[in-house]
Amino acid sequence: MQVSVLYQKYLRTSFKIATATGFIISIFVLTGCYLGIDWLRFTFLKDVPWAVENLKIAADHFYVWVVPGLAGAILLFCWIIWAVLRLPVKKMFILVQAEVDALSKKGHTRKGFIDHKIEHDRKQRIFLHVLSVLQRDGRLLDFFDEDLEAYDDEQIGAAVRSIHEDCRKVIKKYIDPKPVIKEEEGEKLIIDRGFDMNSINLTGNVSGEPPFEGLVRHRGWKAGKNEIPKLADIQDASIITPAQVEIQ
Repeated sequence: MQVSVLYQKYLRTSFKIATATGFIISIFVLTGCYLGIDWLRFTFLKDVPWAVENLKIAADHFYVWVVPGLAGAILLFCWIIWAVLRLPVKKMFILVQAEVDALSKKGHTRKGFIDHKIEHDRKQRIFLHVLSVLQRDGRLLDFFDEDLEAYDDEQIGAAVRSIHEDCRKVIKKYIDPKPVIKEEEGEKLIIDRGFDMNSINLTGNVSGEPPFEGLVRHRGWKAGKNEIPKLADIQDASIITPAQVEIQ
């Protein structure tokens, strides 16, 4: 529950308590006044004519004048005390709310940092996962790491043929790339208005509005499949392929 809600609840409850306290005090005070008027009239001030006369007027109009006036004054006094006391309490609730907000902000900041790190590691893992699959099935990284100076062209050609075939199978299996446009390189192509700028990149002397006529320099590639292989359960996102150790 928010501190502001608790403060509103405190105001309502404390106002009810102040009002109830005023009514209780009024009952006791009015009872005392009612009994006190008769005691003063017939005992203590019975020899003072003007006092007896005034007390008689008060007794005759007790429920019309004395009860509303005295009860109202007591209630007003209790409400004033309630209004004065709520000011420091409000400051206390404000300080508590500030502390709660600071703790909440700190918690959200930490959670945001953790989420950002998890997302960063996930993206890094997805990026390296392509190399991981090509290494697992085609030994692509082993080939790039090899020093080719010690081999002649025929040996390199034989190695490249094997690696090319294995990597080609991997790409065909999971991605199956297709050309973005069907025209061959060097052919003329008309680019109409409303073309997909994400699929076609215009180069050269581009001015004015479509349609444009140009030469195909590259057909582009798009994924024919969306079968992403399962990521390996590796905590370290920088690991492309784990080392293999055969136990003798």
